[in-house]
Amino acid sequence: MKAAEKILGCLKVLTSFGLVATAVVSLAYRIPQCFRSQTPAALAAAAFSLTDGEYKIITESQEQKETVPEEDTNQNTENTQEQQKNILPKVETVTSNHSTERDKSDYYDSYGDHTGEEKYEIAENTYFGGGTEVENFSVKNKTGVDYDFASILNNDLTFDVSSKSDGPQVLIYHTHTTEGYMDEDVDFFYDSFYSRTQDGNFSVVAVGDAISEVLNKRGIKTIHDKTIHDSTYDGSYDRSSQTVETYMKKYDSIKVVLDIHRDAIGTDERKIKPVFTYNGKKAAQIMILSGCDDGSDWFPNWQNNLNFALKIQNKAEEIYEGMTRPLSFDYFRYNEYVCDGSLLIEVGTEANSVDEAVYAGELLGNVLAEVFKS
Repeated sequence: MKAAEKILGCLKVLTSFGLVATAVVSLAYRIPQCFRSQTPAALAAAAFSLTDGEYKIITESQEQKETVPEEDTNQNTENTQEQQKNILPKVETVTSNHSTERDKSDYYDSYGDHTGEEKYEIAENTYFGGGTEVENFSVKNKTGVDYDFASILNNDLTFDVSSKSDGPQVLIYHTHTTEGYMDEDVDFFYDSFYSRTQDGNFSVVAVGDAISEVLNKRGIKTIHDKTIHDSTYDGSYDRSSQTVETYMKKYDSIKVVLDIHRDAIGTDERKIKPVFTYNGKKAAQIMILSGCDDGSDWFPNWQNNLNFALKIQNKAEEIYEGMTRPLSFDYFRYNEYVCDGSLLIEVGTEANSVDEAVYAGELLGNVLAEVFKS
């Protein structure tokens, strides 16, 4: 028994010596490899934890291929975003010199004495979508006929507008010259609010002033006619078309004729104002109306006008996202038949403040200048 125990003890000692020797040899092989790396401490720690008997040195180039640190990913994202910013259009936004101080003595005053009057609501809304999607905007097609609006958009304009022209090239006018706006940015109105006025400081005339001023500043000679055509509502379009024809006979350089209106949305007790924000400032949304022929040939070149309308809509959304309500397309012509560059544009509604509408007019002037450049 004692001899057997001695033999067993010897075997244990020999086994221990063998394991120690194996460990020493393994370390002697691994440690020099570790310290040839750029990160010897980390690799040395790894050398003691590997269980598969293999140790693999990963070169710097291999590490870059196989592992992308989080910091590099973020940097790549920032670089991509910066590259995307660089390819966005850089547009000069010119403003007008209109004053926000207006004499209300002969106009409605939201903060005046309204004792005994009912008070109603004005609600804000931003309109987008709701029609045929084209590029970055929508067309509300009321004709019931499918048209390839994208193809029409991509056609070239049938006219050129240049800053080198000696004569005026754009005419701004108003069929409904007395269409007015709220005096202030408020969420209420009283019974006494009446949205018609011959005071141009509170009507679409102020918007026309802003559009024409911006275009003239950007080198596009523009005339703004302020004739009141709606002293009586019936016959307004006949009277305004006569005004347009007079200008076009006098200046054969006119290529673009814009009838600037404002819309009305809501009820007598709740009015809606369409708005969007650009550069931290609220503006009224615009709606372009472009008509077409119903087959009777009373508007034969309507696709040329639609092409112009689509280009304005597309450019507006490209540089001032949210500026437009869906383009209204239907069987009408108003005064659009007078030339290929003739359109009707509604800027806001009666519930928008005049400042919101004027700001939209400034932005519209810049959009037009960009369309003429492209």
